[in-house]
Amino acid sequence: MVFEKVRALLAEQFDKDEDEITLDTDIAEDFGADSIDVVDLLMSLEDEFSIEIPDEAIESIKTVGDLVNYIESNM
Repeated sequence: MVFEKVRALLAEQFDKDEDEITLDTDIAEDFGADSIDVVDLLMSLEDEFSIEIPDEAIESIKTVGDLVNYIESNM
């Protein structure tokens, strides 16, 4: 369920087809995300999942799988 929600948010924000997004998708490389894109994404995710993602955690989140694992372990 978390992956599906994250995938839908990513597809909407980066104008991608959901089917192209996997757990191995690299957020910066595959989406061309810059720091502003990442901040926007994280704010959307924090709202969607009612969690807070601290700056320290952001540095370790590189792929969609990393992001899903972080959310699942902090919900």
